[in-house]
Amino acid sequence: MKNRLDRLKKISLKEIWDNEAQDFTPWLAEERNLELLSETIRTPLELEAQEKNVGPFRADILCKNTEDDSWVLIENQIDKTDHKHLGQLLTYASGLQAVTIVWISAKFTEEHRAALDWLNKITDDDFRFFGLEIELWKIGESPAAPKFNIVSKPNNWSKTISQAVKNISEGIESETKAMQYRYWQGLIDYLENNGSKLRTQDPRPRHWQTFAVGRSHFYIDATVNTRDSRLGIGLKIADKNHAKNFYNLLLLDKENIEAEIQEKLEWRELPDNTKSEIILFKNNVNLSDEKNWNVQYDWFKTNIEEFDKVFRKRIKKLNAEDWIG
Repeated sequence: MKNRLDRLKKISLKEIWDNEAQDFTPWLAEERNLELLSETIRTPLELEAQEKNVGPFRADILCKNTEDDSWVLIENQIDKTDHKHLGQLLTYASGLQAVTIVWISAKFTEEHRAALDWLNKITDDDFRFFGLEIELWKIGESPAAPKFNIVSKPNNWSKTISQAVKNISEGIESETKAMQYRYWQGLIDYLENNGSKLRTQDPRPRHWQTFAVGRSHFYIDATVNTRDSRLGIGLKIADKNHAKNFYNLLLLDKENIEAEIQEKLEWRELPDNTKSEIILFKNNVNLSDEKNWNVQYDWFKTNIEEFDKVFRKRIKKLNAEDWIG
């Protein structure tokens, strides 16, 4: 039969991983698996350590959010959630001050899901709690494929509003911040409503919005500059050890890259910085006229998708050791 379809089969985690610490944690810490986790929670991750001491406990995986350099702590189980791990997560949060906590398990009990929901409700924007269930699926005799399902996540909208109310009461809130939040929420809605496959981060009141591009230490960001009336799209290379190598390898292919994008780009090695970037600007835009935002969103959609198509295939092949400066 020409179009015969097979069935998905769910398998036990313990068919693949015998031991949580020796098997599951090292698998999750691999770059391609952290990429899958990054895409799921919309947070760019860079591995810092495995089995890292945090206070009296040892965290399974400790990462940095490469977008803002904050801590991301991952605790994983191949069994269902328990009180012991919940207690550890609270200890980690108190010790690290500003942190994203990701609790991954085969199965979340209702009480533990409710506990994370409650923590997301009562804490400010310095703390973010995710609860994820991991599943393994096969088709016929294919290798098992992982799937993360979010069962609890930060309510960023309500947190942003709560923080805005606090800032207003303290006299530090600005119309610019409020506009930035509305702008990025509008862009996300536009992308979703127009069939884009771009993976977005949750909107925040700031001048940039980040998009995953398929490899740790690399991301695309969109920027708005109200002072200069300018939009920007940039590939950011944030590998603290190899950013310059990766940048210069891409620079060797500058002519082909610009031909594919059909635009002249601004190439910034930033030698005094740990990051490098490649940017496209659009000038003379009116950011104060919300009726014109959809035109700007269309420019962002077209060009971010083009950046993704042109750079994604290249950065996956980059090897820092290939550059001899």
